[in-house]
Amino acid sequence: MKPIEFPEQNCVYAENQKEEYLPLPAHKKIGGEVISCWSLTWRERLRVLVTGKMWWSVLTFNQPLQPQLPQVTTPFGNK
Repeated sequence: MKPIEFPEQNCVYAENQKEEYLPLPAHKKIGGEVISCWSLTWRERLRVLVTGKMWWSVLTFNQPLQPQLPQVTTPFGNK
């Protein structure tokens, strides 16, 4: 799974980081919501199809966990 560019993106997080983090194309809204788009490999797609499971790992650096919303439809309207 890897983050990918998309038409609504307006920023890239970790763009100039070393190899520690991948650049994260994102759409940052005024209220603080950040949206990113991810692409799954064929193997990952098949695994999700068969198992119906996806694992989500978040680095909080011991800070409070922020609300998250994984989804399979675009949050940018009827596309």
